This record gives sequence, structure tokens and C-alpha cells, in this order.
Amino acid sequence: MPRGLHRYYGADHLHFITCSCDRRMPLLGSARSRDRILSVLEQTRKRYRFVMVGYVVMPEHIHLLLSEPEVGTPSTVMQVLKQRTARALLPKTKPCDPRQAKLFRETPVRAPFWQTRFYDFNVWTEKKRVEKLRYMHRNPVPRGLVAEPDDWRWSSYRFYLLGEPGLVRVHEGWGRISFRTRAA
Repeated sequence: MPRGLHRYYGADHLHFITCSCDRRMPLLGSARSRDRILSVLEQTRKRYRFVMVGYVVMPEHIHLLLSEPEVGTPSTVMQVLKQRTARALLPKTKPCDPRQAKLFRETPVRAPFWQTRFYDFNVWTEKKRVEKLRYMHRNPVPRGLVAEPDDWRWSSYRFYLLGEPGLVRVHEGWGRISFRTRAA
């Protein structure tokens, strides 16, 4: 593990997670790819049983604010999310003729989709929860993607503003939910 990177799990904190595409390339630049990652995120939320407090999908990175999952850890969730998204969105490699591979000593290599690792910030106060939600929801505006946060449909902002359900269920959870995940 790199020096200075510590993950703190088991304290019933929320986790503000940031994950970037490989070399900050806009691999999530199309509506189709953003819809696909949200579909995979919802499947992962159901399987690992965590509360999604907020999210935004940008062209080259994502921000998530989630509770600790009942199954696994936030690291497990991110591993599954990243692997399934990469499989779904990366171009498939064509099978190579083994005679050609021997001749050129090459095997097809699939380019990475995500940067290795992810940034995880523990959120344990109401003030910090609101700060992180505001930051992620406003992210598309200064980037020039939209004029207002509610124009960006790949975030949880419209859930908070209008109560609209998105592709990922926000505030649907199992078991004990702390005060940090109840109120918007």
C-alpha cells in the first residue's frame, strides 16, 4: 500500500470516494457509457447492500458518497464496480491466431479503463456530508458541461431537488442507517 494512504472501515462512517479513468481520459464521455456505469453501480449497491447517499458521473471520473456495505468493504465495492464497468465499456479484444502470436511474439493487451486505486475520505459529520454532496452535485457546472446542476442527469442532484428516482436508488438501505444517511 502506498505511504500515506489509509482506509478506515468499520466505524459506520460514510465514504466519499473518487475514482478516475486511466490517464484522466474521458472514457465516460458518452451518455451510453455514463448510463452503463450507473446501471452497474445499482447492481453493485443491491448486491453489497450499501446506502447510496450521492453520486455524480463525470466524463473522466466519478464521485460516490456511500455507507459501508453490509457485505464486504468499500474496497470490495470499488473493485467490483471498476471491473464490471471496464468489461462492459472497453472494446473487446479479437481472438488472435496462435500462429501469428508466435510469429510476432505479441498477445493482444486490453488497455486499462480505470486508474489503479481510488481516493476514500471518511465523512463523519453532517457538515462534511453536506459539503461533499454540494461539491459533487456542482461539479458539472464549473466544468462547462451544464448551466445548472439539475441539467446533469448523471448525478443524484435531481433526487434531492425534486425527489426524482435515478438509475441508482438513493437512500434505500438495509439494516441500521446512521443519521448521516437519513436526511438530505
